Amino acid sequence: MIPRYTKPEMAAIWSDENRFKKMLKVEIFAAEAMSKLGTIPQKAVETIKKKAQINIKRINEIELTVKHDVISFLTAVVETIGPEGRFLHLGMTSSDVLDTATGAQLQQSVKLLIDETKRLAVIISKLAKKYKMTPVMGRTHGIHAEPMTFGLKAASWYCEIIRSLDRLRFALETVSYGKISGAVGTMAHLDPKIEKYVCRKMGLKPEPVSTQIIPRDRYSIYFSTLAHLGTALERIATEIRHLQRTEVGEAEEPFTKGQKGSSAMPHKKNPIISENICGLSRLLRGYAVTAMENITLWHERDISHSSTERIMLPDASIVLHYMLVRMKTLLSNLNVYPKNMQTNLDKTRDVIFSGTLLLSLVDKGMSREAAYEMLQTSAFDARNNKISFEEACLKNQNIKKYLTVQEIKTACDVKSQFKNIDYIFKRTF
Repeated sequence: MIPRYTKPEMAAIWSDENRFKKMLKVEIFAAEAMSKLGTIPQKAVETIKKKAQINIKRINEIELTVKHDVISFLTAVVETIGPEGRFLHLGMTSSDVLDTATGAQLQQSVKLLIDETKRLAVIISKLAKKYKMTPVMGRTHGIHAEPMTFGLKAASWYCEIIRSLDRLRFALETVSYGKISGAVGTMAHLDPKIEKYVCRKMGLKPEPVSTQIIPRDRYSIYFSTLAHLGTALERIATEIRHLQRTEVGEAEEPFTKGQKGSSAMPHKKNPIISENICGLSRLLRGYAVTAMENITLWHERDISHSSTERIMLPDASIVLHYMLVRMKTLLSNLNVYPKNMQTNLDKTRDVIFSGTLLLSLVDKGMSREAAYEMLQTSAFDARNNKISFEEACLKNQNIKKYLTVQEIKTACDVKSQFKNIDYIFKRTF
């Protein structure tokens, strides 16, 4: 991933240095296990542990000739060890090293994403509770529907983030697997105790049936989880983009000192963080599709998946981490404008209470169809003649036969819409 969208914590996990360190650990743990079984000398293992070094420049240099990443890695490591290096990788295949090391990297990655997501959930919960009873216009199809609160809007975001946390925890369990089972997974040249030992030392579980690789449905779960969480962030970002529109003006991204919104128009404040998050979420969904394509391989293994994974594993992880950090910054400093929210509520002249009055008329004995038609007429009358919905309803003698003036006034009170907000919050937080 390009530096612009990379934070150091996640970059470190997917660095070549960390990958090669994990691969070396797998090789050393396998050698330890073999020495415990009497397959190789204990002194050789001690020498390997003492002398083994990683030289990324040398690894890359060797790969130019051998055209094989694991062979170049092993050759470079063995050069630093000497004769005892011959005891590395006995009976093993490349994917034993690569997939087990990747499982450890995935485990690190998910844990970091879980931590960031937890922090974001706390920020959203504070936002929801602060604006729990702040009236805002609820919209469907982009059109005024019925009143709600800004806190309830944020509570909906919170719930989705919590569901994403559950998915991340499931993904953590799903990807925390390794394998030391040989060329086609038969363990023909390896004692099963070696796999058990290596996986335990790496903090992983042994893959029950691995063929030559860890089955890629595990990776697909990881990428799908990232795409879900990225899309959850996009939903929040899209809402903020709409609320920041000049015609709405109910919420606004932070705008720091010295920041510029446009090269041509000095007055501009654009929702660039939200737009950035919306764009990056598209990448994550694309990666999820490719990850599913990688599940189906020829027989016990081919390498059609590996070229995409070299890009996707670091990029998707780094991008989502960056998105989480950006969203934390956005929501921690979000500007919320309750007065503008009230102004927008007032624009539709109380016609937004038509649903409440519909229920009141039906409760008094009027048919739903007749009540709907009368209220629709009154709503259009209020809008066209620029009068309040309450006034338009009072003009309708058929409505007055069923409802008193006070009942109409009560139905058109925004507070009547919020009687169950406390209940919703109690079951959410």
